[in-house]
Amino acid sequence: MQPSPKLRRYWRAGVGIAVAALILGACGSSTTTTTTSPVSTTHPTKPTVGGTAYWAQAPGATPNWIFPFASLSYFSVANLTQFQYLMYRPLYWFGQITTSAPTVDYSLSLANAPAWSNGDKTVTINLKGWKYSNGQTVDAQSVIFWLNMQKAEYKNWAGWAPGLFPQNVASYSATSPTSLAVTINLTSAFNPTWYLYNQLSEIDPMPQAWDITALGGKPGSGGCSAVSKGLMTGASTMAACTAVWTFDTDNNGQSKSPHMAGDEATYASNPVWQVADGPWKLKAFDATNSEATFVPNPAYSGPQKPYLTEFVELPFTSDSTEFAALEAGGTGAPQIGYIPTQDLPSWTGQPGTVGSNFAALTGKFSLVPVYDWGINYEPENFQSNTDVGGSTNAGYVFQQLYVRQALQLAIDQPAIIKAVDKGYGVPTYGPAPIFPTNTFATAAEASNPYAFNLTTAESLLRSHGWTVNPGGVDVCSKPGTASDECGANIGAGAKLQFKEVYANGTAAIAETVDLETSEWSKEGISVTATSEPFDQVIGLAAACLMNQGAKCAWEIANWGGGWVYSPDYEPTGEEIFATGAGSNSGSYNNTQNNTLIHETNVSSSSSIFDNWEIFLAKQLPVIWQPNPAAEIDEVSNSIGGVTPINALLNLTPEYWYYKS
Repeated sequence: MQPSPKLRRYWRAGVGIAVAALILGACGSSTTTTTTSPVSTTHPTKPTVGGTAYWAQAPGATPNWIFPFASLSYFSVANLTQFQYLMYRPLYWFGQITTSAPTVDYSLSLANAPAWSNGDKTVTINLKGWKYSNGQTVDAQSVIFWLNMQKAEYKNWAGWAPGLFPQNVASYSATSPTSLAVTINLTSAFNPTWYLYNQLSEIDPMPQAWDITALGGKPGSGGCSAVSKGLMTGASTMAACTAVWTFDTDNNGQSKSPHMAGDEATYASNPVWQVADGPWKLKAFDATNSEATFVPNPAYSGPQKPYLTEFVELPFTSDSTEFAALEAGGTGAPQIGYIPTQDLPSWTGQPGTVGSNFAALTGKFSLVPVYDWGINYEPENFQSNTDVGGSTNAGYVFQQLYVRQALQLAIDQPAIIKAVDKGYGVPTYGPAPIFPTNTFATAAEASNPYAFNLTTAESLLRSHGWTVNPGGVDVCSKPGTASDECGANIGAGAKLQFKEVYANGTAAIAETVDLETSEWSKEGISVTATSEPFDQVIGLAAACLMNQGAKCAWEIANWGGGWVYSPDYEPTGEEIFATGAGSNSGSYNNTQNNTLIHETNVSSSSSIFDNWEIFLAKQLPVIWQPNPAAEIDEVSNSIGGVTPINALLNLTPEYWYYKS
């Protein structure tokens, strides 16, 4: 659900891909879950201590939200795993340090493996007792603070989907606020592995210092972190949580007067955000460009203290300006950056392998392709209220499966990977990632149900009552709901004429959009594309209803990265494809899909997952498009500990060091 989310934007530290396959967990009753061996590192015996490392942010995808409880507008890799997680650790850490596997690592987690009982209807979280930087223990109160917030404000949490937390929880409790155990009773039995990977994975324990409704307020005075001994928290605490959420988030960023999450200028100066349990604290944050400077948190309880004295995230307006800085080198230039795809030598090898580097960087930097644990897509807005002619809203057109099929049949994924991604990409044919290698992607999905075919696309449109005008605009000439007519709520004269907004700053995204719109034009689907900063694109592409005016006026959105399955690590799709889910950008709505998703949540059967995956791959809730390597990174040969990095795009500079 990151995405973690979570909506990903290209990431830029190296990774060698050798992903261990995720295995669907057994659904049988168990009292404990499996554990992992302690983390080991590939560092030299005595790494150099000290120095500042500079890391290049993606163009237009800068951190702009510090509070871990985020709505879809702020639910991005740039905010979560590349910013917040440095300071504020999630309850369970996913992603290995010595491999690229997107699996749980208990040695880096705030809690030990969850213990299951009562026929998989009760789970107990046993915390390790790590400390926040102000001395408070990460205890039951920290976890219940998050649970209370989620219960009160779940519709403002991007990871929410109907039927999931808090709806699937009967109660949660602890014997005292300072206890290191929290017990959660579920409404029914769930697959323990799924519940760990897609529900407990979302919890970010929060310090009492955040439980306030005014600057300088006494920690806990807001009343949201109240601990109940047995029953779900009551109405008074829920009201308190709403007040705390409104204050902490500046009402979801709509106001900056309280100087909290909506006010980037005070991120480094507000003492509230200095209360951290991660390995880093924020030293400086430039609100004009989102440059962030971190220093080690001396109170960090985890196994890896930073070697570096400072870590700096550098902003860039475009991939070309970043690459120029990388080539120029010198003081303040990034040591961990990325090469624009247009400057990359083409490669015909298999995903996970690497070709030649850019000549001017050879010997100074190592070329490292990063492939994420995710899929790439662009959502159509099924509730779009813009008029496309014939008194027809665009959303009604997108609701027709044959229209979505015609759009998908014009996406030549292998050609885009070759021409735009220079061979460093993998296709997306459905909701499960094709790569890194895993047990989820079925042969049926991998075979591509909608291989590029403009002839078939045109036939579909003609057979459903459209006059096809290649190079022009198709027009509905046969309105109605019969099988050979345009479909429900589509009037005579409606046009296949849409607008798309895409993320700027990266040439590869613009090139992909150009190729797609060109092919659509050949079948008479006219799409006018304009670019905006990444943060604005994901802010625009939010679920809505047709009667909500300008909020629902968007039609197609393309932020260039789709979804990284984090913190919804099992790719069961409830956060992005279930009806009403917090990150279901296009408001896709299908009852059978909802039923199949629920079945994947409660059962460990691979056949149940396969049924859902194949169904959704063919139903096209979004437009599937190629998933380029999350970044083609350039890692300075003077810096160690950067690789390998897991496929979840976690940023862990505490392991980085200068080579002596």
